[in-house]
Amino acid sequence: MHIDFVEVSNFRKLLAVRIDIAKKTTVFVGANNSGKSSAMVALRYFLLEKDQFSIDDFTLSHWPELDKLGKSWEEEMKGKAAPDFDWGSVAPALDVWLFVPEKQIHFVQKILPTIDWDGSPIGVRLRLEPKKLEDFKRDYLAARTAVDKVMAATAQTTSDDAEPFSLWPKSMVEFLSRRLRANFEVKAYLLDPAKCATSIKGEATPQPLPEGSEPLDSDPFKELIQINEISAQRGLGLSSPRRKSDDGSMEETPRPPKKLSAQLRNYYAQHLDPFDHPQTDDLEALQAIHNARNVFGKQLESSFADALKELEGIGYPGLTDPRLSLAADLRPLDVLRHGSAIHYEVPSHLADAGFVHRLPEESNGLGYQNLVSMVFALMSFRDKWILVGKAGKKQAEEVAAVPPLHLVLVEEPEAHLHAQVQQVFITHAYEVLRNRPGLGESEDHRTQLIVSTHSSHVAHEAEFSSLRYFRRMPINPAKGAVPVSRVVCLSQTFGKDDKETERFVKRYLKITHCDLFFADGVILVEGPAERIIVPHMVRNREAYAHLRRCFITWLEIGGSHAHRLRGLLEDLGLNTLVITDLDAKTDKNANVPPKRGAGLLTRNHTLASWVPKERAIDSLFDLEPDKLTLIDGSGVGVRVAYQQPVKLSFGTDKDADALANTFEDALIYRNIDVFKELEGNGLAKKIRDSLASCKTVGALSQELHEHLAGGGKAEFAMTTLASEELAKVELPPYIDAGLKWLISQLQRKEKEVAGNLPLDTPPPPLTPVAAAAA
Repeated sequence: MHIDFVEVSNFRKLLAVRIDIAKKTTVFVGANNSGKSSAMVALRYFLLEKDQFSIDDFTLSHWPELDKLGKSWEEEMKGKAAPDFDWGSVAPALDVWLFVPEKQIHFVQKILPTIDWDGSPIGVRLRLEPKKLEDFKRDYLAARTAVDKVMAATAQTTSDDAEPFSLWPKSMVEFLSRRLRANFEVKAYLLDPAKCATSIKGEATPQPLPEGSEPLDSDPFKELIQINEISAQRGLGLSSPRRKSDDGSMEETPRPPKKLSAQLRNYYAQHLDPFDHPQTDDLEALQAIHNARNVFGKQLESSFADALKELEGIGYPGLTDPRLSLAADLRPLDVLRHGSAIHYEVPSHLADAGFVHRLPEESNGLGYQNLVSMVFALMSFRDKWILVGKAGKKQAEEVAAVPPLHLVLVEEPEAHLHAQVQQVFITHAYEVLRNRPGLGESEDHRTQLIVSTHSSHVAHEAEFSSLRYFRRMPINPAKGAVPVSRVVCLSQTFGKDDKETERFVKRYLKITHCDLFFADGVILVEGPAERIIVPHMVRNREAYAHLRRCFITWLEIGGSHAHRLRGLLEDLGLNTLVITDLDAKTDKNANVPPKRGAGLLTRNHTLASWVPKERAIDSLFDLEPDKLTLIDGSGVGVRVAYQQPVKLSFGTDKDADALANTFEDALIYRNIDVFKELEGNGLAKKIRDSLASCKTVGALSQELHEHLAGGGKAEFAMTTLASEELAKVELPPYIDAGLKWLISQLQRKEKEVAGNLPLDTPPPPLTPVAAAAA
């Protein structure tokens, strides 16, 4: 048995999303404020902490509907009929869909959708809704009536120039800000597998409940799913968190033990304590404790003998008073309650054999404290689930069964952890949860681990198929609309028929930095020279300052392979600039300098198959900027930037066409005066000599082509980067135009997310290529 997927609706910015849950480990990734934490909180609230909801958990776009409901109830008191209200359209809900093999049907008898169940997924909806609608309605109207009476009396006694004020509650939303928990609860409903709609790119269509549906009488997941969580707020050494109570005041919430010694004590009490249900294998420990008690008891009597005799000298105890007696009652748990029970050993160099320094657990770094704490928590979750040790003995007496499914939620495990340790944790966390005889690869008792992260190192180490990308969608430019998210299952990005591309992308991302999943935009560059020079120019030129405010991922990938990332980038919804090369060739595939009217083609697969889908060099020379972009229906786009003709006066030529083929010759054409003086050997010297000897643009183009074909591009880029003249270097026009396009796209995206676009502002028009694809 395992959770196949969940659907979250009307919870914060998760208006309607489907999240596929992998059989083993699922990793939530995405940029800041993309909904990862909302998804984890939704799972926590619906499955663990059902009394923690607040009005802030309702999607903001539904607040006006709630206020309208309150107004309609008030109008009903005046004799007007109140319209029907569909709680399902606004109430936060979590649909859990389980895959259950036939041999485990006995676990789910209470939640089978039909008597003749055919093995299809079993769905249960957990929905936050009024406990009793009539009681909720009465409480709201009583509060509003009281306010109206007070305000009416106030209006008669205040002067016209008095400051206006209002009383709680002014509206339904304000009423629920204090009274939600008193009037709402989570109820469970069975879902119809036949009405389970397929999601489209992570957007769910939750099925409506039939009219008159009755909630289940009990928790549908009790004794079915064991749920544990490690929250992001592990707070080692911090005070207890605070939360808002129903009356609006702030109260402290109990925090689980944070010190490792406390975790060890709890684990010992549940699974190891020899005094709890003693067995034959506990006899040795019990005998040792008994002996220690006797020895320590005699030591206490001897040590306190003089003090007790002195006490008798002042009249106590008298004839009828009880006498004092000292005895040692030693228990292992008492030792573990001591704050210094856990130590870290620090060996000393060349010290005596066996000598080590011992420091208290607080002296170890926060990173290792977090790592040890999390791993130990996973071990404790596992052993409590399958009833290891004393827990099993106690539960056996109560005839309790082990739930067949263990769901573990881990939020932001990277806190305080070094990059390598982050990778170690995500690699081994699932193994820890299964490291018991009888678990392993067993399907009778399954474990599903869900991790949310902001760490590219965690994403890098996770399996590509386990990643669930939370995509921030542009806000609908309509009144009352709010930002929402969708969830992309990356295992479905490339489809079943494109295994070669999927294999390439997985391997490529494994050898690069996976911050792609947390970026605002992407810049793909052709080679090492662009990767060295262009980011430096972006960091140091005012024209590109906006890019420094954004999280931009730079990926070095040649034009022959950049198009392979197309499906992934489209699913991620990232504005993308592809800086690539023209790469002219003859019809016989010979590499040549670009020329007009020579019937040359491009070797660049990105230009030929992605954008602008053109192979002829003559056509590529003169394409307008709008032909170099591909904009989808949501306004997210990709733009290609490659070498196009520029006018150059050089030698005897005036305003001649300079036709660059690569980044390097385009950079030289734009900065001839700088490269005439560029110091250095190798390629830099060859370029310097050609600039001094060539008399025409054509001759220079031919020599540069030959020089660059001989290699040394990375060395040339490093020489340029180290030059004192770097401040004078300007980027070629095609890259400058591409960077400014990306800036405009990111600025628009910021306005969309912030809701600052005018109402009914359409997205940029689809480009001809995108329109054809649509």
